[in-house]
Amino acid sequence: MIKVEGHQNLYRDEKSGAIINCDSVGYNQYVNSLIQRDVQKKELDAMKRDIDEIKTLLRELINGSKWNYTRFNR
Repeated sequence: MIKVEGHQNLYRDEKSGAIINCDSVGYNQYVNSLIQRDVQKKELDAMKRDIDEIKTLLRELINGSKWNYTRFNR
């Protein structure tokens, strides 16, 4: 492989001409950021489901109760 001038971690494959990035630290950081983003998305989805459940329970409580909800909205 031939080192690409001006780039510390880039090399050119002599046979295919492809540029290869050999920066394993940068790659690992990228993979970790993808994993972290996936974890955050799953947490957000769980919070959305919890909020939907709370809203449903509140509607059931209000609609199923014997007291008049409008008396608290004066």
